[in-house]
Order: sequence, then C-alpha cells, then structure tokens
Amino acid sequence: MQQRRSDLVYLDHAASTPWRAEARAAFDAAIDTGSANASGSHRAARRARALVEDARDELADVVGVDAGSVVFTSGGTESDDLAVFGRHAAVGGTVLCTAVEHPAVLEAVNRLGGKVVGCDRSGVIDLEQLASRLDGDVRLVSVMTVNNEVGTVQPIIEVAELVRDRAPAAGVHTDAVQALTWLDLRAVSPHVDLMSLSAHKIGGPQGVGALIVSPDVAISARHVGGGQERERRSGTHNVAGIVAMAAAARAADRERAVDVARIGGLRDRLVDRIVAEIPDVARTTAHDAAVAGFAHLCFGGLESEELLFLLDDAGVCASAASACASGAQQSSHVLAAMGVDPDLARGSLRLTLGHTTTVADVDAAAAAVIGAAQRLQAVAR
Repeated sequence: MQQRRSDLVYLDHAASTPWRAEARAAFDAAIDTGSANASGSHRAARRARALVEDARDELADVVGVDAGSVVFTSGGTESDDLAVFGRHAAVGGTVLCTAVEHPAVLEAVNRLGGKVVGCDRSGVIDLEQLASRLDGDVRLVSVMTVNNEVGTVQPIIEVAELVRDRAPAAGVHTDAVQALTWLDLRAVSPHVDLMSLSAHKIGGPQGVGALIVSPDVAISARHVGGGQERERRSGTHNVAGIVAMAAAARAADRERAVDVARIGGLRDRLVDRIVAEIPDVARTTAHDAAVAGFAHLCFGGLESEELLFLLDDAGVCASAASACASGAQQSSHVLAAMGVDPDLARGSLRLTLGHTTTVADVDAAAAAVIGAAQRLQAVAR
C-alpha cells in the first residue's frame, strides 16, 4: 500500500488548503519589495504600509464591508479569541455559542462562564433553545457560518434576527473561517458584528487571519503595545502574508461558482462510491446540508485511528475531526452535540476537498478508503 510522497492524495483541505497561485505570486512580489516595518515613517515603510492598506481594501471588498472594519491577526484562532474575550472585556455580560463551535470559540465561552446552545442531528443550531437563552444580559452570540468538522451551514441571518429581537444589546459573531471558499460572505456580513477569517483555509499562508469588526461594536484589544490596527490589535504586520491572504480571498471569490459545482460533484462521487461498497457506513450530514468540500462519514465497528493509519500508508491525507489540536485523536464534541451514537462516532472520517482536488484524487481516495475499511472489517470478524 506504500506510495511515494509526491503521489499523496490530499483530502484535508479543511485543516489547511494548498496555496493558490495568485497568493504565492502576491507573497513573492511583496517579499521582493523589502522587509520594512509597515509602522515606520520612511519610504520603505510607507511602501509596506501601502501594501497592507491595499490588501485591506481588497479583503473588505470580497467580504462586503468597509476597509476600516478589517483587523489583521495571526489567524482564525486569534480572531475568535479577540471576538469573544475582546467583546466581553469591553462590555461584560453573558456570552453564548453553539455546542458545535470551533474550540477557539467554545473554550473561550466556557472560560467566561457563558452558555452553550444545542443543535439538531445535522449540526444546525436549535433556534428555539437560543431564543430561550437570550435576555437583557447577553452581550455576544457566536455562531459559526460553516462547521469545521462536518461542513454544516448555519442560519446566520435567522440567528441575527432573533438576537436583535430578544437581546438588542448583544453583538453577533460568526466564525467564517471555513466559509469563504464556499459561500459569498457579502450575504452574511450585513447581519453580523464580528467575523473571523483565516488565510490558510482559502489558499493563503498559515499565520495570517482577520477579524471583521463593525464600526459601532466595542471590543478590547488582547494584544497591546504598539497600537497597530487602530488600537484593536498591536503587533508588527506580516506584510507579505497579509497581501497573500487578500489575493487568495480574491481568487476564491472569483472562482467560487465553478469550484462549488466541480468540487461538489467530486464530493458526491467520492461518498457515493464508498457508501455503495462498504456496509454499516453512515453519512453524517446530507449533501445539501453541508458545503461542497466536506464529506464526513462514520464507519460502524471501526476506529478512526486505525482507518487513518491505513489511509496514510496508502498515501491519502485525511482526518477524523478538527485539526486544531496537537494531533492526538479525541472524541468529537461536534458529533456528540449532534447526537451521533458514540460507537459510530469512534469510526468517523473527514475527507475535505478543495481547489487542487482532481477526479484522480477522488478515485484513488475512494479505493483506499474502501480497501482500508474492508481490511479492518475482515479483522473485526
């Protein structure tokens, strides 16, 4: 089952997607301009600052907000932390989130003694339960746009309308880290006050992200000491990374319609073939409930670690759940919140596709998954 590393089939785009050509070119061009600090006053620094501001304008246009709302960060986790902790530090009150949030949000809310709202079996927030938790003390509600584990799309507009009606003093935050490739965020941004983004989920570099902050929303900086980003996030700008992030966002926005149709078809091909060949395998979410790049399956009687070991040996890069932890396999809080049977959840597999995925990748991955599952099932008998 061994394959050369150059033949790896990469189906872990939700963890980190390969660079887009546009992002690489923009990064290289920015590096070639020099390494000046964008906070300086000399001409090289002004040139660096102009690159940052042009990137800010470009990202703002893709998301559908004013450029002044864009706060550059080190990535999605920092953006989520700044939204939750920063909002709470500024205005206090109660914070709420769903039970299926990324740990960067969920752990922050738990540390602040906040409230967690349940979901249905597809991972969609329970709006009735949310309504029951909303009161005059709530100051932030965080609901992700697309789930990072199963790909479920949340009803952000309905959430926002409910919050405005029941808790008008509350801000609405959405972790949109997994969303920009698949959804036009211009339809989401008018309804939220805070939005988290990450470059390496859309074909840009790791270590760069952004938090969109509406002009009238108070947050308190978590990083202080330099005053960059209008006092909302201090720290020297990663100029080349920021430029590359904007280029990746523009490319993802431009290619979205074609990518969604092509990759959605590949995802369906992959899942349908596996389900047809392997008994006791379940789709975690229906195709129409998740964005195009997500295929999440649970294999009855199998263990994720064993399945992933065989897939890695076959040259297929996949995961069991979120890639936010150190690499150790842990039970999924998302599947638990969705009510997936724990025995079935132990055999979870997340296959996520992206802009580099091909028909050959999907066919090779399907064959590898089928072979691995059959091998493990034979041993289990």
